[in-house]
Amino acid sequence: MRARWILPALITVAWLALGGFAGPYTGKLSQVAVNDSTAFLPASAEATKVAEQLKAFGDQRSLPAIVVAERESGITGEDRGYLAGIAYPGKASPVLPSERDDQAVQVIVAVDAGDPADAVKDLRDRLADPPAGLTVLVAGPAAQVADLKAAFGGIDGLLLLVAGAVVALILVLVYRSPLLPLIVLLSGGFALGAASLAVYLLADGGVIDLNGQSQGILSILVFGAATDYALLLVSRFREELRDTEDRYRAMRTAWRATIEPIAASAGTVVLGVLCLLFSDLNSNKGLGPVAAIGIGAALLTSVTFLPAVLVLLGRTAFWPRRPNLGTPHPEASGLWGRVARLISARPRLTWVLTALVLLVGVAFVPQLKASGTAASDVFLTDVDSVAGQQVLSRHFPGGSGAPTVVLARAERADAVLAATGIDGVSSAARRGEAAGLARIDVVLDDPADSEAAIATVERLREAVRAVPDAQAQVGGPTATQLDTQRTSERDRLVIIPIVLLVIFLVLALLLRSLLAPLLLIATVVLSFGATMGVSALVFNGIFDFPGADPVVPLFGFVFLVALGVDYNIFLMTRVREETAVLGAREGVLRGLTITGGVITSAGVVLAATFSALAVLPILFLAQIAFIVAFGVLLDTLVVRSLLVPALAVDVGRAIWWPSRLARDRPSTSDRTGA
Repeated sequence: MRARWILPALITVAWLALGGFAGPYTGKLSQVAVNDSTAFLPASAEATKVAEQLKAFGDQRSLPAIVVAERESGITGEDRGYLAGIAYPGKASPVLPSERDDQAVQVIVAVDAGDPADAVKDLRDRLADPPAGLTVLVAGPAAQVADLKAAFGGIDGLLLLVAGAVVALILVLVYRSPLLPLIVLLSGGFALGAASLAVYLLADGGVIDLNGQSQGILSILVFGAATDYALLLVSRFREELRDTEDRYRAMRTAWRATIEPIAASAGTVVLGVLCLLFSDLNSNKGLGPVAAIGIGAALLTSVTFLPAVLVLLGRTAFWPRRPNLGTPHPEASGLWGRVARLISARPRLTWVLTALVLLVGVAFVPQLKASGTAASDVFLTDVDSVAGQQVLSRHFPGGSGAPTVVLARAERADAVLAATGIDGVSSAARRGEAAGLARIDVVLDDPADSEAAIATVERLREAVRAVPDAQAQVGGPTATQLDTQRTSERDRLVIIPIVLLVIFLVLALLLRSLLAPLLLIATVVLSFGATMGVSALVFNGIFDFPGADPVVPLFGFVFLVALGVDYNIFLMTRVREETAVLGAREGVLRGLTITGGVITSAGVVLAATFSALAVLPILFLAQIAFIVAFGVLLDTLVVRSLLVPALAVDVGRAIWWPSRLARDRPSTSDRTGA
């Protein structure tokens, strides 16, 4: 007897060894993640150029932490003495009183920009026991970075725990087996470990950038993708076990039948997220390769470890509902058989009504507020940096402690200084010269991270650029936020067409057709529009979010289009296979019937895993969680279940143009009707 179990056993042992080595790196990613402002800077924007030129003025690797103290009855001498005692030699300003009232003072402390979190924690520890009745908080850019790092601290534990529990529950409901969900989860865990090891090494070596957002998305994406691919393979393996006694032959058939759609699906997502490399934002560029590595790892475990374990266990993996030889295929008599018959009876009416419903959602897209938000709005829970900023705004000019910086030729500094006297500017002063440039610090009336401050910086840039021969440039925290928003808007215009082109080429090669990819992409784009419209209603009316970062629609598009096309790939590759045997109409209906359950399960799993992002109290991640989860369910339950198959039935064999399937003479069962 041939020892056919040796190769699967070796593959299983190899993955167990790799998993044991790579697994701990999932918890080490936060050590190489960067969450300060440099992780999100636009690479070629004006604010970035100013930040580089500021190095000539001395050590600029610092961020301001603003200690603000408030007493409603008036600041006392004891209060001032207490605050003076926390000063760092050479790094803290004197105690600065409010010019509006006597109820607040502030101290500006310069902390290391490389790791401000530790310095802010130390500062807060020093201020933990203020005089009775005195409220003391730490705000400013450094405090925001520290609070952001604390918010992302749940990624390594809570996020994975929630995602794993949700996936396990869904898999138990799908398979009604205690063993199979463990195998699938183990496959996802190995994929995450392998991806984390690769990302850690590349980030530690400075090859790629990693931040908290990318770290969170990596975990969810790997688990979701690995589970999706596993569902497709397991479903086909179970199907073959009902027709084949030999489990090795069943796996060989299942593997060969699913490797193409799984690889195409992974390739589509990889190429889609790598399009983010065309972004001019460091955070977007970093996410592209991080997500691509995660999908690659999910693909690798799904086509090696998972089939190896399944073939070793055979029918035992499905216990207690073993798919024995000759047992009936339940698909045709179930829900998806009824859906297929519904579509068969009224294909044109089905897709027209479905498209109209989606267009209703698209109509609400203009209500999406994605022009940007204040940096303090990024938190969904109460944090000291936000509370401190509110105190600052009551008693000081909003931009104090985080000034906007203007650099200009030194000989034109006086004219530039005069030009800064515009609405929204509280004060401006020269702060030195270096390398032929003069530095002017401008304090804004409004908080540095507010939309009002951003509007002031836009006017300030126009004013100083109008000074002849000054070559003035404007940087600082507010200018960086402005440039980030503008760059995000530019990225949408550049990256979205590239993603569509890449996905069209992948689908054309996979389906050997030009018309089918166009129709599939049109349906997914329609689904994306409906998702963003519904998201606008939910964000504005239910959650009352202050708005969204301009990058949210871009990330939503990249993930939804790439992942939405996944389910169409799973469906249409099986439809193409069945069409070659049964004809166009019956091929579509048979493909929908067979794949309906597994694709729906995959969509529910992916939606549930992305929903886990909402456990982190970050506005951006909560919005991405809703957009992707809702959009995936819409793609799975509506677009792939009704719109695409109804279109395919109505169009008939022409959908496969110009391949041979479109030219073959149809049988009687192929003729479509409205």
